[in-house]
Amino acid sequence: MQRVTLGNTGIEVSRLCIGTGTNGWGGRSNQTRLGFDRCVHLLRYAYDRGITFWDSADEYGSHAHVKEALRQVGREHVVVTTKTTSRTPRGVEEDVHRFLREQGTDYLDVVLLHCLTEPDWPRRYAASMDALSRLQGQGLVRAVGVSCHNFGAFQNAARQPWVEVVLARINYAGVSMDAPPDEVLPVLQEMHDAGKGIYGMKVVGAGKLTGDRRRAIRYVLGLPSVDAIVIGMQSEAEVDEDADLVEEFSLVPA
Repeated sequence: MQRVTLGNTGIEVSRLCIGTGTNGWGGRSNQTRLGFDRCVHLLRYAYDRGITFWDSADEYGSHAHVKEALRQVGREHVVVTTKTTSRTPRGVEEDVHRFLREQGTDYLDVVLLHCLTEPDWPRRYAASMDALSRLQGQGLVRAVGVSCHNFGAFQNAARQPWVEVVLARINYAGVSMDAPPDEVLPVLQEMHDAGKGIYGMKVVGAGKLTGDRRRAIRYVLGLPSVDAIVIGMQSEAEVDEDADLVEEFSLVPA
């Protein structure tokens, strides 16, 4: 599995990331609904296929699963993203300390402000951004960033020096995206040029593009602005298929 660096963060990740948040919100997701042992096994199986980048979030309820999987494979061998929906400095700080306990770790690799929908989020949540920066300064967080569910919010993420990592919705068909691909691609390039680490979500259109999984994965991997992709795999067969495709497309021109 090819490894890449997320923008200018210095954090090296596998090109493919396993997501734990398919249909996830309110503390549950398709991955956690598999059952505790089954979800942990899937993370471990992905690791054995070279997938050392795992995506989690408070809203997915997957921290305990990540903790056990990290215990099995070794914390230092995996990069984990998590996300907070708190919008106040105190809430963000409390979340980060809770996430550390829930994942059984001394540090969090990447913490994102989750599901931003307001174009003026940099003004609204400046104090929360400062709180994450303080935690980063204390060595509790390695990199900070955002996931957006609004095109205006996404555009402003490109212009914010504070943002180091972006979880971006991107696929060839424009399914479940903030805007059509021809509008999103220039913003992704702007982010990339600014040194932000970008990993793409909704690569298979929240399941709507799985009929042509090969085309979907090849399209996003072929974008020079995207460092890695996250897919919410739910079985060993899906892990194998996606890992095989990522390995194949990492070796040939898009």
